[in-house]
Amino acid sequence: MVLLHLMKELEYDFHAAHVNYKLRGEDSDLDQKIAEDFCKKYSVPFHLYTVSDAETKPSGSVQLWARALRYDFFRKIMNDNQLDFLMTAHHLNDQLETFIINLSRGSGIRGLSGIPQSDNGILRPLLQFPKEEIYRFAKEKQVPYREDLSNQKNDYLRNEIRNQIVPLLIGTNPNFLENFQISLSLLSDSRQLMENKLEEIADEMTTFSDENILLNKSLFAGQSLFAQSEILRKYGFLCSDEIQKIMKAENGKIFFSNKYRLLVDHDTLVITEKKSVEKKESIQDIAFFRAGNISENEIFTFQNDDFQLKMQLTDRPTSLRDKNEWLFDFEKLNFPLKIRKAKERDLIFPIGMIGKKKLSKFFRDEKMPILAREKIWLLCNGNDEVLGVIPFRQDRRYAADSATNAFLKISIQIKNEF
Repeated sequence: MVLLHLMKELEYDFHAAHVNYKLRGEDSDLDQKIAEDFCKKYSVPFHLYTVSDAETKPSGSVQLWARALRYDFFRKIMNDNQLDFLMTAHHLNDQLETFIINLSRGSGIRGLSGIPQSDNGILRPLLQFPKEEIYRFAKEKQVPYREDLSNQKNDYLRNEIRNQIVPLLIGTNPNFLENFQISLSLLSDSRQLMENKLEEIADEMTTFSDENILLNKSLFAGQSLFAQSEILRKYGFLCSDEIQKIMKAENGKIFFSNKYRLLVDHDTLVITEKKSVEKKESIQDIAFFRAGNISENEIFTFQNDDFQLKMQLTDRPTSLRDKNEWLFDFEKLNFPLKIRKAKERDLIFPIGMIGKKKLSKFFRDEKMPILAREKIWLLCNGNDEVLGVIPFRQDRRYAADSATNAFLKISIQIKNEF
C-alpha cells in the first residue's frame, strides 16, 4: 500500500494488480478490498485475479505455485496494456531473509548478492528501506495497510527465518541492517567483477558457427571447475558432477539441459539450442524427382539452401569430372528419388570400395566432424536406400555400368560448405 501511495503522490501513470488466492478466507477478501478501494478512490486502473475453487492447488510448495501464478498474471497485464515495468514492494528485510535462505542452500556469491534493484523489467524501489521504516512512513502519512497474518506462522522456511532468526540478528547490533546493506553492495560489486572476468575467459575459447556455440575443449579444460561451471551455467548445465562427466566423455557423447544440447566433438564442445536441433530433426523426406519428370537430354534442377542438383537423362555415357558428378543406371532406379537426413541404420556401398559400411562408420573413416554430419543430405531411392552422400560419395549398387542403356547424370553444386 505504501508503494501505491508513493506512485500516486509522484503522479506516475500506473496500474495496480492484485491476486486473491482464496487461501485465508475472509482475510484474503479484506486484502483485496483495501487495495481495490484505494484504486477506486484515486482512479487507478485495478486488475484482479481471483483463484477459483475449480483451479488445482499444488500438492507441493504453495509459495512457488503462488509466485508463478501472480507473475504470469502481472506479465499478461503488462502485455495487454503496453506497460513498461513491473514494480514490487520488496524491502530490506526481504533481502535479509533471501540472503539467509540462499546461504543455507550453498548458492554462492550469485545468491548472496541479494535481490537486484532491477532486472528483467522488474523494479524494486523500496529494497533499501527496512520494514520498520516503511511502517513508520505508513503511519505518518496515514496510509491504510493490512498484515498478512499467515506470515506469523512458522510453517514455511521464510516465515521461520523472518520470525525467529532475523530478530536475533538485528538485536546483535543496532546498525545490523545498515551494515548488511553495505555488505550486499560489496558482494554485488565482487560478483560483477567475477562475471566480467569469466566473460573474458569465455570469449577467448568461444566461436560461433551458424546456430552453434563452439567451446575450445582444451582451453576449457585448463580452467578451474568453478570457472567451467560458471561458463556452462548460462546454458543450463548447473551441476559440477555433470561438468566432470562432459570432460571425460568420449567423442560423440551428447548432454542435454532444459534448453540446450551439448555435443562433444573431438576438441570442441558444440552447444546448440534445443529448438534449433529439433527443427533440424523435424526435416522429413523430400520427394523431388519422379521418372516422368524428365525427358531425354532435358535438364531437371532441384535445390535447397545447401546445394543444387542438376539431372540429365541420356542414352549416351558421359565422362565424370569429379566426385560432384554421379552417373546412375536409370532403369535400375526406384522412384521417386528423394533427399533426407541420415538415419541410425543407414548403409552405403561406396563406389570404388568393396563391401558395405554403416553410414556412421563411413563418416568416421572420412574423418568428418560430428557437427558436419548433421548438415549432410542423402540422395535416396523410392525404397529409401542410399544412392549417395551429398557431395562425398555415390553408392555403387545403382551406378551405371557397361550394360547400361539409359543414364541419369547428377551434377552437385554445394552452396554452403560442410
